[in-house]
Amino acid sequence: MSVDDLAPETDWAQALVGVNVVVHTAARVHVMNDKVADPLSEFRYVNVNGTLNLARQAAAVGVRRFVFISSVKVNGEGTLTGYPFTADAVPAPQDAYGISKLEAEQGLRQIALETGMEVVVIRPPLVYGQDVRANFQALLDAVERGLPLPLRAIDNRRSLVALDNLVDFIITCINHPAAANQTFLVSDGEDVSTPELIRRMAHGMGRPARLIPVPVWLVHALATLLGKRDMALRLCGSLQVDIAKARKLLGWVPPLTLDEGLKKIQNRREREAGI
Repeated sequence: MSVDDLAPETDWAQALVGVNVVVHTAARVHVMNDKVADPLSEFRYVNVNGTLNLARQAAAVGVRRFVFISSVKVNGEGTLTGYPFTADAVPAPQDAYGISKLEAEQGLRQIALETGMEVVVIRPPLVYGQDVRANFQALLDAVERGLPLPLRAIDNRRSLVALDNLVDFIITCINHPAAANQTFLVSDGEDVSTPELIRRMAHGMGRPARLIPVPVWLVHALATLLGKRDMALRLCGSLQVDIAKARKLLGWVPPLTLDEGLKKIQNRREREAGI
C-alpha cells in the first residue's frame, strides 16, 4: 500500500499490516535556496514529527525493527583529512536538515526504550548510483563532455557510498542481531580526492581527465561569484567516514568497489543513450 505523505497526522495502519521491519528512507532533503521563513520548522515537520509518528504506529502494531536512513550531516559538514567521522562520535550538525535528522534519531531511541522496538540508524555520506542527480551528475556530465575542470590542485579525501552498497548494508541491518539499537556509518570503504574521483570517472568512460591546476582559494572565490559556494566546499573539502564498526560488529564488507560502482553508472548511461 502506498501512503501519500510523511506527515505527523498520517495514518499508517493499513500500510503496517503484517509488517515485521520498517526501512524508513523518506525525508525532506536539501532544499537549495529555501524560501520558507523558518527552514528548521519545515524540516522538523517531516523529518522529525512525520518520522516519529510512523515509528510510534509501527511500535504499536508490533513491528520488530525500525531501520532509519539518517545522514552523515548529523556528524557534521566536513573532516580534517585523515580524521574521519566515527559512528559513536558526538554529533555536530550544522544545518537545518542535519539538525532535523539528529532530532529524529533521538526521538527514535526514546521510542525504542519505551516500547522495545529495535532501532537501527544508518548515516550515509554522498550516495551515487544509476539515477544519480545534482552535483554528482553535473560532474559526470562535465567529464563525459571533456570539459576542463580547475580541480587538479585539490588535495582532499571524501567517502562515498554506491547505492548497491547502501542497499546491501540495509539488508544486513534488517536481520543481523548485533545491529539492534546501533548507529552505523557506511561507505565504499575507500576515500578518494576529487581529482582522483574525476580520473576514475574518465577512465570508466574512456575519456581523458582534463584537470587544470588552479589554486584552491581561487576555486572558492570563483564558485562564490557564480553562486556555487556550497558546491566548491564539497569539491574542495574533506569528509571521511570510518566504517570499522560496521565491519567489526556485523562482519560487513562493501560488495562493490568504487570503480565497479562508477562503471555501473556508465553502463546505465550508455544503455539510455543507445550505445
